[in-house]
Amino acid sequence: MKSEPAILGAGAGAGLASPLPELIAATSASLPVEADAKARARAFAEPLIASETLDTGENTLAHADAVARIVADIGGSEAMQAASYLVYACEHLNRPQDVITKAFGPNYAALAVETTQLVRVQRQARLTQASASGSATAVPMAQSAAAQTENVRKMLLAFSRDLRVVLLRLASRLQTLRHYAATKLPVPPSLARESLQVFAPLANRLGIWQIKWEMEDLAFRFLEPDTYREVARLLDEKRVEREAYVEQLRQQLETQLRQQGVLASVQGRPKHIYSIVRKMRGKSLGFGQVHDIRALRVVVPTVADCYAALSWVHAQLSPVANEFDDYIARPKANGYQSLHTVVRNAQGQPIEVQIRTQAMHDHAEHGVAAHWAYKEAGSKGYSGVSASGEYDAKIAVLRQLLAWERDLSGSDGHQGLFDDRIYVLTPNAAIVELPQGATPVDFAYSVHTSLGHRCRGARVDGAMVPLNTPLQNGQTVEVSTVKEGGPSRDWLNAELGFLVSHRARAKVRAWFNLQQQHETTARGREAVEKLLQREGKTAIKLEDLASQLGFKSADDLFHVVGKDEFSLRSIEALFKPAEPVLPQDEFLLLKKFRQGDKAASASSKGGVLVVGIDSLMTQLAKCCKPAPPDEILGFVTRGKGVSVHRADCSNFREMVARNGERVIEVEWGRPKGATDAAVYPVDVTVEAADRQGLLRDISEVFAREKMNVIGVQTQTVKGTAWMTFTVEVADAGRLRHVMAQVNGVANVRSTRRR
Repeated sequence: MKSEPAILGAGAGAGLASPLPELIAATSASLPVEADAKARARAFAEPLIASETLDTGENTLAHADAVARIVADIGGSEAMQAASYLVYACEHLNRPQDVITKAFGPNYAALAVETTQLVRVQRQARLTQASASGSATAVPMAQSAAAQTENVRKMLLAFSRDLRVVLLRLASRLQTLRHYAATKLPVPPSLARESLQVFAPLANRLGIWQIKWEMEDLAFRFLEPDTYREVARLLDEKRVEREAYVEQLRQQLETQLRQQGVLASVQGRPKHIYSIVRKMRGKSLGFGQVHDIRALRVVVPTVADCYAALSWVHAQLSPVANEFDDYIARPKANGYQSLHTVVRNAQGQPIEVQIRTQAMHDHAEHGVAAHWAYKEAGSKGYSGVSASGEYDAKIAVLRQLLAWERDLSGSDGHQGLFDDRIYVLTPNAAIVELPQGATPVDFAYSVHTSLGHRCRGARVDGAMVPLNTPLQNGQTVEVSTVKEGGPSRDWLNAELGFLVSHRARAKVRAWFNLQQQHETTARGREAVEKLLQREGKTAIKLEDLASQLGFKSADDLFHVVGKDEFSLRSIEALFKPAEPVLPQDEFLLLKKFRQGDKAASASSKGGVLVVGIDSLMTQLAKCCKPAPPDEILGFVTRGKGVSVHRADCSNFREMVARNGERVIEVEWGRPKGATDAAVYPVDVTVEAADRQGLLRDISEVFAREKMNVIGVQTQTVKGTAWMTFTVEVADAGRLRHVMAQVNGVANVRSTRRR
């Protein structure tokens, strides 16, 4: 339609006015200033992309040319324009980082690779959304919450690393929309929705209004073509008459304000179809009720001039009740300031008038870019500028983007979209994504595991806070650390609220598990070394000793010894000479029970030794201390009869591996004439956080359960108490009930039978 360029304002054919010199100069500063940078980059990329096409069907080189022009239109340097070509060359290089670094330098390479990665993520998000929707019949203005969430997060995190990445993505997306408009090819709904709900709001937050308006109108045209054409028709019906009246009013207002001593610049405002439709829907208005179809903007030197101009406008034209907003006295959350009023002319037609100073206008046009404090270029700092004032400026921009994220979470039917995540800032102004309710300790672990372990204090927005303070969106977090140290066990206590992140909790648990493993290994090493001293074998290499016993390393041996899962007697056996034949008594014992000797029938059943009846011939192993009804096996010792072990005894398994022929079957029995049940000593190991009265409370459990304690060993290491209780039991099955009672004692972490 002919009127389309006028409706769109700065449209595809009109170019982009009002560049952002401060913002673009700041973000271009880190690229080397070379007169031929753009030509060199185009020559480098052309052989790779000239014959290639994007998934939109557009020629890749033509797309890169257009992106470079858009970057130039918003004030981008020749170096930034050069980067437009290198981004598209990346996909055709085996090692893009290395190749581009060698040809153009590391800054160009980082920008190209980072932008390429963001493109891939967004493409995948669109494909996922398209497959989830199933067809083009999905609601046009609704977007998959999951896809939008992923997009916004990636945008935020990419921005925190390099603003230039986002500027290139905005320029590229605008060109893609222009391509579809020019070729009239069908537009994927997911791409149009993403443009309207992610890219355009981002351009708005950055203050790049020209890209915002054009992108919104093009995306809306693709999503709702019938509504777009109807509003365009209504705008076009009296366009000539309306524009002539606005121009007449503009000249009159500017002249009379100057006569009053107010040096005002008065301009008409472009009309954007999407903003008109949004206002009609949001306020349930008809087209004729939209007040800013006719609109003027007045820019004056001072705040006093703003109110003087407002007074004149209200005196000359009739103000509309409830249509006045003083954003100078009460600025918007993003810092926007202006006077907004709606008046009616003699014919009763509404006219919107905005009045502001030049500084307010710069902010309104350039957004947070107007406050980007890159005043003097230097050799150091973010994006190659001096650090003076830079940090606060970047924080201001990032917080605007976090406000954009909050806007999305509460609009367009996506309430709660970001309820599960927050974004906070490091002292270097990098964005860190955390779960809702995260604390400074979560923050420290997300930056680096070592930082989390050594975290001892935190400042949030400059103020000291407790480590379990929940963080909020946009806050700046700084943690203080010690040179060495580890986490506190309190951090794992959910009631104290130090950690929300599952990943951070896993890191803390892993640290304590490792510490416990080190302590266990140290105990085992000490026991082995003492044994070697007693045996006079200190010259033996520990690694060789472990290998002989079937372990991969000495630490593996020390660990099982420290856990009491491997008997030191197995080590002693290595130093004793092997006997070539069994002594006569052992030979007879084995023969007797393998053949079921009739002479032994009173004390055995078919070659099975009965424990308790043949008490002179059996002994309970001290390494595993079996008790009924444990499954047991016997091992014929040298000169000491049969040693009875639990079937799951690790020491027994080692003995069987070396002398399997000595194993015999055994079972529990009861001596003839015995009236009381036999009792057996059993070891119970308890791990607990040490406290006053812990030993007393555990002992009371055994006493209450009428279980006799005949021995206690305790050891405390760095706040962890290790206790071994030797108790007498007639039935090991009942022991499980008692151990469950011990587990219920305050501070007890685990209870097991040794």
